[in-house]
Amino acid sequence: MKNKFIVIEGIDGSGKTTQIDILAKRLADGGFDAAVTAEPTDGAAGKLIREILSGKKKIAPSALAALFLADRIEHNQNSGNGIKKLLSEGKTVLCGRYYYATFAYQGLECGFDWLFGQNLGCADILKPDICLFLDIPPEICMDRINKSRKLSEIEIFENIEALRKIRENYLTVFGHLKGSENIKIIDAAGSEDEVSRQIYNIIK
Repeated sequence: MKNKFIVIEGIDGSGKTTQIDILAKRLADGGFDAAVTAEPTDGAAGKLIREILSGKKKIAPSALAALFLADRIEHNQNSGNGIKKLLSEGKTVLCGRYYYATFAYQGLECGFDWLFGQNLGCADILKPDICLFLDIPPEICMDRINKSRKLSEIEIFENIEALRKIRENYLTVFGHLKGSENIKIIDAAGSEDEVSRQIYNIIK
């Protein structure tokens, strides 16, 4: 297996971070140099996005989508630790969330066509080799969020109504992208080990 650009997606509370960490260790054990990254990044746009998601700042939905676009371009093109640079060094890049998340989340209030054009039509944004979507009932995700975080730490999209709509958006988006993108949907309602096995069997 040559180095790849792998994206793992899912609604809040679906287990993305846990599964990325497990996959990175398995790849490393198999002799692959895996680099883990995520969106929003720790860059200037990413930090502002996090403030908005926390509810500390408010901006128009289209402006938030534009911030994600700017953050994604920098994420790809950063000469120090950008996705393009990591791939050129022979690393397999594991990314938690990418433009699919923008389509699903910002698609709640912005048109899909506009979001598709901005992201899929940008030459500075790489297309992943594969996207793995952790599909899990929003009720389970919300239960995890409530158990793991204080009320003050819950972000603006972390409520059951939003998560249900976002999951529906993801599935709608994947239907639109069928044939042009390599997307696999993972049943993520099982145990941590069961989910990680499904992921690794696809990746290997």
